[in-house]
Amino acid sequence: MQTNPLTPRTSIPPPPARQPATGERTPSEGPEGGPRHPTRAALVWMATVAVLVLLGLLIVFILQNQEQVHVQYFGLVGSVPLGIALSIAAVIGGLLVAVTGTIRIAQLRTAGTRLRHRSPTRPPKIRHQLFRHGHPAR
Repeated sequence: MQTNPLTPRTSIPPPPARQPATGERTPSEGPEGGPRHPTRAALVWMATVAVLVLLGLLIVFILQNQEQVHVQYFGLVGSVPLGIALSIAAVIGGLLVAVTGTIRIAQLRTAGTRLRHRSPTRPPKIRHQLFRHGHPAR
């Protein structure tokens, strides 16, 4: 059957010229009418601004705490400004938290890998004990 390419198809309705007023989308909605999700570039930009604000607050903190304090740590003795000493302590505390978290994540990944690679033909011991005691299989 031959169709004329200049003849419009009647089975496909033309798109509406304008959305109805009840279905108007606000600028905060996406193309499907749902909420918009920020792009990666927007997230990076927001993170950059947040870090810059925090660094500005840190600089103000250090400048306002310039009194010299006497510090002793495992035989090291020195005199540093209070703001710097507290900033160093905060950084070292953050590093300790990061190291501890990294170790825990590595433990969880190792445990997950072991569970995924466990042989499917050998059921765990708990199931064997249930079958031995006469419990019905599930």
